[in-house]
Amino acid sequence: MPRRPILILAATCFVLAAALAGWAIYRVTQAPTGGAGQAGRSGGVVMTTDGPQIGGPFQLVDQNGTTVDERLLQGKWSLVFFGFTYCPDYCPTTLTMLDAVRQQLGPLGEDVQIIFISVDPQRDTPQQLKDYLSSDGFPEGVIGLTGTPDQVAQAARAYRVLYSRQGDDDATYMMQHSLTIYLMGPDGRFRAPLSHDLAPDRAAQVIRNAMARG
Repeated sequence: MPRRPILILAATCFVLAAALAGWAIYRVTQAPTGGAGQAGRSGGVVMTTDGPQIGGPFQLVDQNGTTVDERLLQGKWSLVFFGFTYCPDYCPTTLTMLDAVRQQLGPLGEDVQIIFISVDPQRDTPQQLKDYLSSDGFPEGVIGLTGTPDQVAQAARAYRVLYSRQGDDDATYMMQHSLTIYLMGPDGRFRAPLSHDLAPDRAAQVIRNAMARG
């Protein structure tokens, strides 16, 4: 393919990804909150007193083939990120950024888990996730999740994640998806959105502040 069409395609993908990220953060920050004193479930979505309705029930499979659900979030702080293993740019750089965030946290980082949920169930089998996440340069201990198209769609709805397939060729298609990272507390409730391009030290400070609030 000539260089000019490639540059145009790359620019288009960048604009679409940025638009999805902006829309996801807008949905997170503009979502309605529960009334004073409310905390519970409504329509399968977690309601919090000081945050929007983000998170909720899901059932997926991790890279070891083990079925997991929202109880995976219990007992640890979680950084939840949606992506796919064939992603050429944002997903690997975001995983690297999250590892840097965890290192910035020092001993507190031991209480933080990184959860990578695939929006490409057609190609991202548990084995594909395992091979991808064990590649050199990626942080250790990342939990990769995938599932059936319906299971992935349910998880995406719970976290207000937008995603869509781009291209008809089953071998070369790409996925456009929201780039927001979701900080979830050890009770499984949403605490804060983080931008994928936020500096690790600033992201770590957001997490420290959330931990201090409990």
